[in-house]
Amino acid sequence: MYSSNPSAPQKYADAPPTYGQAPVTGIPVNTYQPQAAPFQVQSSAPVPWSTGLCDCCDDVGNCCITCWCPCITFGQIAEIVDRGTTSCVASGALYALITWLTGCGCLYSCFYRSKIRRQYALQEGSCGDCMVHCCCEQCALCQEYRELKHQGFDVSIGWQGNVEQRTQGVMTATAPVIQGGMNR
Repeated sequence: MYSSNPSAPQKYADAPPTYGQAPVTGIPVNTYQPQAAPFQVQSSAPVPWSTGLCDCCDDVGNCCITCWCPCITFGQIAEIVDRGTTSCVASGALYALITWLTGCGCLYSCFYRSKIRRQYALQEGSCGDCMVHCCCEQCALCQEYRELKHQGFDVSIGWQGNVEQRTQGVMTATAPVIQGGMNR
């Protein structure tokens, strides 16, 4: 295992791994390297939002839905931001209830703007997140929706739909299926 010559380079366990190659461990390594997905933050330096706060007409359909029923847009945003731990319906219903009781759904939705900013390293505007939501609720929701679309999400299909879409082409290693079983 070891050379009797102390000046000879070691070839086994004590040898440092060669750079650019993974050390051989006997455990299969997944060679599939997906491109940067929107499930992960690409950088830590704050970057600007992909669209402005008042660019609502960039997505007219979402603008109309958000204008007349912001609880739908908020529910969709919350499901993606929470990575599927809360459903669109539950988040939207809670938003609607808070809006109905207090008249200020922004009390709930501003926290999700902060979450989006942290997840995607987005710059905070000159006003705080809560102030943006209190003054321009529908515009803020539309901007967040557009940002999630820019990050690669199809917000309308929810978290699980996005996960399925991304894993559709990825093959997982499984044992081959043998038809017929054992015969004597």
